[in-house]
Amino acid sequence: MHRFPVIRNLPIRYKMLLSYSTAFILSITISSAVIYSIVRDTIKANIESELKNTSAAILNMVQISASVAIKNHLRAVAEKNLEIVSYHYGLYSKGVLSEEEAKQRAKGMLLAQQIGVTGYIACVDSDGIMKIHPRSELEGVDFSDRAFIQEMIRRKQGYIEYRWMNPGDPNPKPKALFMSYFKPWDWIINVSSYRNEFGELVDVDDFRESILSLQFGKTGYAFILDINGNVIVHPVLQGVNVLKTDKLPDQPVKTMLREKNGQLVYEWRNPGETAPRRKLVHFKYMPDFKWIVATSSYLDEFYAPLQLLKKVILLAMLFSLALVLPITFIISHSITQPMQRLICRLHKGIAELRTETRLPASGDEMERLTLYFNSFMERLETYSQSIHQEIAERKQVEAALRESEEKYRSVMEAVPDPILVHDTNGLVTYLNPAFTKVFGWSEKNCLGHKMVDFIEGGNWERLRRGLWTRSQTSAMSSVETRCYRKDGSLVQVSIRRAMYRDRTGKRSGSVIVYRDVSEMKRLEKEVMDIGDRERQKFGHDLHDDLCPHLIGIVGLGTVLKRKLEARGISEAAQMDKIKELLKIAIVKCRQLARGLYPVNLVNHGIVVALRELAENVQSMFQISCTFDCEADVMIQDNTVATHIFRIAQEAVYNAARHATPNAIRIRLTAGAGRLVLTVTDDGVGLPQGDRNAGMGLRIMDFRANMIQAALAIRPCADGGTEVQLQMQCPVNDGKAMPTSFHA
Repeated sequence: MHRFPVIRNLPIRYKMLLSYSTAFILSITISSAVIYSIVRDTIKANIESELKNTSAAILNMVQISASVAIKNHLRAVAEKNLEIVSYHYGLYSKGVLSEEEAKQRAKGMLLAQQIGVTGYIACVDSDGIMKIHPRSELEGVDFSDRAFIQEMIRRKQGYIEYRWMNPGDPNPKPKALFMSYFKPWDWIINVSSYRNEFGELVDVDDFRESILSLQFGKTGYAFILDINGNVIVHPVLQGVNVLKTDKLPDQPVKTMLREKNGQLVYEWRNPGETAPRRKLVHFKYMPDFKWIVATSSYLDEFYAPLQLLKKVILLAMLFSLALVLPITFIISHSITQPMQRLICRLHKGIAELRTETRLPASGDEMERLTLYFNSFMERLETYSQSIHQEIAERKQVEAALRESEEKYRSVMEAVPDPILVHDTNGLVTYLNPAFTKVFGWSEKNCLGHKMVDFIEGGNWERLRRGLWTRSQTSAMSSVETRCYRKDGSLVQVSIRRAMYRDRTGKRSGSVIVYRDVSEMKRLEKEVMDIGDRERQKFGHDLHDDLCPHLIGIVGLGTVLKRKLEARGISEAAQMDKIKELLKIAIVKCRQLARGLYPVNLVNHGIVVALRELAENVQSMFQISCTFDCEADVMIQDNTVATHIFRIAQEAVYNAARHATPNAIRIRLTAGAGRLVLTVTDDGVGLPQGDRNAGMGLRIMDFRANMIQAALAIRPCADGGTEVQLQMQCPVNDGKAMPTSFHA
């Protein structure tokens, strides 16, 4: 639905007028806002730059003036005290005073003076020995190792800046002194003061007029505060403490005293003004004097040109709008009038189904639209005739499709095997009655669900690899797994899958057929069990019947040899060869018996049986066969252990007989309820396509399925073949076995 139904129902001319006007106003507004913002930012940047530069200039001027004033002050005091010492030396020269009395009087006058708050006068000699100091314990101390004392000794007169730390101070502080030299007594008279006390020594009148002469805008000015809020220099508030005056706002001053450096915008009303105005101030801190130098200006004075810019933009917008509106109306009228005539003809042709309606050419831009209209009506006439024919054909096709669908649905419902139809997302879209009969799940339970809902959880990954990774084929060989019935019981099934595609060839789903193979599996298991029992019986007969029989023949051969030798018959020596052949036959018979009936598997477990298998293979085939096991593994279920042993036996014998290897390795690992059996060889490997060709390999697959294990046969990276069996199996992980065994 349209958001603005009133605008939707307007004629095109008014829509064009409204659209152009809105676009024009928006463009002018945005452009004006951008220009206004740029001008405003430029003015603000210029103001801030001017105030910042002026603050820096004032700061330099005050520092220079203060430094000169302090230097002159210290120099005057030093020269005055040089005159005092010279006077007392004159009294000593005239004999009025002794030299010691003259020195003590001069010392008393020097120490009686104080420079600023904590400044003082001291004297050292040319060797760096302190002669006079306000702290008497320092007199006579050698300070010649200090850098500024060495500078005093070298120069003897002049101005020096240095750092000095009195006892109890955490850090040294900057200090300045002026020195004069009295040669007769070898006194270097120095007058010193800490720089943070220079404010007490500076005469503000030296630079007050220079600072007040600076003006920004009409009423902007510069001023100086100390850290206590006292106004040092100001056009009006000279000598006032802003923090102690209730008539003046003190928050801006507190902010400046706290931050020391920066800029601030605040409301301020000077005495004599009726209302406060927004003010911009840039301030810097002078740590030597504990002053804050600030330059300020009222924003409304600097932004006055912006008001004129607003008026110019508004007048330009109104003038442009007054020019655009009538032009837009005239242009839209020249477009919409021919379109109105075309609409009337089109409405008449559609309402009366008169496809023979045509328009005369107008000779302007509407001519192309007229030609398109006439061409459209011609095609519409052709399409009108063909549509009726297509409708009749489509009805016939739909009837045939319904008939075909009913036929295939009847076939699928008559099939005794369960069938599920899935879409491309794996959701069930159809199931036949056989599925409900076998599994007990109805359409309500299955439609819209995925296949994983019915598959036993432990087999889903193997089934997914078997079915869903071959999406390019339309059909595939069956995959066996177990599915849940509705009552929770499991049924063994064989699954086949086929893809179906739409008429464009794009895959649109799959059909999966489930076949109940529980009875067949039961019969196969019985056949396998019968074979195992017959194999065990045959092995038992070989071991307990044939082997003793052959041993008896060896004994008879020994007796026969003795009798022949006693009679002197030369053929008696042939009996030794017969006995050796019989012994070899006995060994092979026992090996066959152990292969058919592994007694150690029953008595000692899977590890001992696999170790004996490695020994037998190495003995029979004369190739290296090793068995590795990280820990003793005891499988409680003898049936499971038998199947694992037979799979390993089949894999090893296949490799020994067909792969012509140099070495075979059997490895058994178990942990966290999972058992892995691996048989690898370095032979020629399996031929391409022979994965399921041999009876032995199929028997291995069958045994793996019997114990719910995954069997993988793949080529090794460096040649040969690897057979790996993985299964979930509760085993006893011991630690009594050695890490490896080599047959």
